[in-house]
Amino acid sequence: MTAAPRGPGAPARRSVLRAGSAAALAGALPVALSGCAGGASDGVGADGSVTIQLWHGQTDTALKVIKDLVAEFHRTHPRIHVDLGGGVLADAMLQKVTAALASGAYPDVAFIFGSDLASIARSPQVVDLTEHVRGGPTPWTSYWPSAREAVTINGRVRAVPAMVDCLAMVCNKKLFAEAGLDLPEPGWTWAEFTDLARRLTDADRGRFGTGWPGTGDEDTVWRLWPLIWGAGGEVIAEDGKHIGFAEEGVRALEVVRDLVRDKSVYVDPKPGSEQMYKVFLSGRMAMVPTGPWQLPDITQAKLDYHVVPLPTFDGTAVTISGPDTWTVFDNGEARAEAARTFVTWLTQPAQDSRWDVEAGSLPLSSGSEKSPAWRQHATGTPGMPVFTEALTSARVRPVHPAYPRISQALGEAIVSVLLGRATPAAAIRTCAEDANAALLIPR
Repeated sequence: MTAAPRGPGAPARRSVLRAGSAAALAGALPVALSGCAGGASDGVGADGSVTIQLWHGQTDTALKVIKDLVAEFHRTHPRIHVDLGGGVLADAMLQKVTAALASGAYPDVAFIFGSDLASIARSPQVVDLTEHVRGGPTPWTSYWPSAREAVTINGRVRAVPAMVDCLAMVCNKKLFAEAGLDLPEPGWTWAEFTDLARRLTDADRGRFGTGWPGTGDEDTVWRLWPLIWGAGGEVIAEDGKHIGFAEEGVRALEVVRDLVRDKSVYVDPKPGSEQMYKVFLSGRMAMVPTGPWQLPDITQAKLDYHVVPLPTFDGTAVTISGPDTWTVFDNGEARAEAARTFVTWLTQPAQDSRWDVEAGSLPLSSGSEKSPAWRQHATGTPGMPVFTEALTSARVRPVHPAYPRISQALGEAIVSVLLGRATPAAAIRTCAEDANAALLIPR
């Protein structure tokens, strides 16, 4: 994705939780990632200095920040040079890295979406970082649980967290006031959400209570997982052979059905959610589930806004986080060690908090969250603490090679309900047939 629009300077990953590219390449990966040769150069100069390649995936403001951080790294680590050339934007990184692994000319570090890590980590060229992170300067347990889980596959750490976000609900205070309605508070329910959306909709004035992406991609899907988890479901059942939301998915889609029934939801027909956010920024949508990356655009639009945690079914807070990763590849021990040194430095609180503030993300760890730079930024940005606090209850999608197929099936189910073509129960039945078949494929 871009599953979420890129505002001015927003990092390329404003996809937050992208999986579409993984789905497109799933069939080709077993061949592309087998038998890969190592990189062509050991990167070690005559003076003992080491050069590593970083495929950063960023654009605009985020690119400027990463360039500044790399320049600072060079000043403090003169024997390691980070080459920023090569690579592509994060949206196309999976395909680029897959081709590079097949050719034997791959980078030392790449920015990989968390949802793509399971596919990439099937390559033997991906460095196992388990022991490295356990002895790193930033205690592994200080990273948010969602960030740790997103880079762990079968008990092994296959990357380090690069960025972390989560969802909360942003409300237009003016529209609530005009409707004479109180703003929602933490612990509100999905039933209250659909009721508010209905009461805040005004067809004559072109106003909607809320919005939902309608293309069936990961941007459509990841917004439903908090409802499924909140209802007690899981993405994959404990036996690993079935989806874990056959019943809970129906309950979650009933919320979507209620929005459709009340004509209170704007269904964005285009990828990226750009139209949905434009409707909100124009003052014609009362509530939008989004992440902290949207706050600069909301501020620029001069909207008076309120941020509240996502609704719940039973009062228990749950949201979704989509950590992205710095994945390290093996181009020989000298380059691998230099790459480990770089990503370790980059994710320490001093550097991470700078990246978070300037590039628009959330702190990776409790150490970053406590840093003066982040505290000042959070205090000066209305609603930002809500996103940070939500990380304590954030969950991630499983790092599983079948996830793209599950996402595709659920995306189709959501769209069928959004367009009034299927009931929640029928949509989940079809979803289960396709997703369960994917889970039975040996991997």
